[in-house]
Amino acid sequence: MSESPPPPPSWSIASMTNNAVQWMRLPMLASSGLAVVASGLLYFKQNELIYPRNIPTDARTNVPKPRQFGIEDYEELQLRTPDGESLHAYFIRAPPKRVDQNLTVLMFHGNAGNVGHRIPIAKIMQEYLGCHVMMLEYRGYGLSTGVPDENGLKIDAQTALDHLRQRGETANTRIVVYGQSLGGAVAINLVANNEDKGGISGLILENTFLSIRKLIPSVFPPARYLARFCHQTWTSEDVLPKITKTPILFLSGLQDEIVPPSNMTQLFAICNSKRKVWRTLPNGAHNDSVAEPDYFEHIETFVTEEILKHN
Repeated sequence: MSESPPPPPSWSIASMTNNAVQWMRLPMLASSGLAVVASGLLYFKQNELIYPRNIPTDARTNVPKPRQFGIEDYEELQLRTPDGESLHAYFIRAPPKRVDQNLTVLMFHGNAGNVGHRIPIAKIMQEYLGCHVMMLEYRGYGLSTGVPDENGLKIDAQTALDHLRQRGETANTRIVVYGQSLGGAVAINLVANNEDKGGISGLILENTFLSIRKLIPSVFPPARYLARFCHQTWTSEDVLPKITKTPILFLSGLQDEIVPPSNMTQLFAICNSKRKVWRTLPNGAHNDSVAEPDYFEHIETFVTEEILKHN
């Protein structure tokens, strides 16, 4: 793969997030023009619709590397799952002067593209929080093996967390799990299953949904009567209330055209964590909320007030 030169060190947050947004203008399930066809294929082809890992067309082969964005201190990993898949991931180290923050962010991306498309977000996160960042590529995405499905992605998330727990430089760090859209559902399940095992200090959710079945009518109106046949369910509305100890930040783009903002509102309402924080991004759409003013400031304040001061 030919690589573009790294961005100049003087890149502003706005230019970096705009770059990320360009990579992330990807569909949640598929374009609206395919809605009628998708209705008939929902049951038999729902994995291809829910996990469009071939969008853009070179997403399985062209995975940008951190050094293309001016990051030199990182490792490219292949993590072996218990069921035999190999997961591609990046581990980006904290800036040398900030490593004493003792913080690691585990990032779970949305349902299209690959981890390379989200590196600008990881870079800002690393600089804002002074943290390590682990970026996992789900099975069937980018350079990872396998075929994605709900159970498989849950295994992938646990594999990434176990790696951080066993890795010398992160074993004793505070781990913050961060998920966007589908990644939010992945993150919720991971935290719910590990809250009593220790090691997870916070959860950040951006523009995620109640469940796939409840999302289908807004994304594919013609398929609303077939939603009950969807076997990829991701029922975050049932799992999230099980999290009671972990502080949670909800970031809701109020102009989200894919996941109705009411999904995030309802998730916040049913959340049983005693330390939950609600922040809105008034002009944030599904794929560009990250570029909204105060996005990273909200995250920094949450981490500082709810994690670093309490642990």
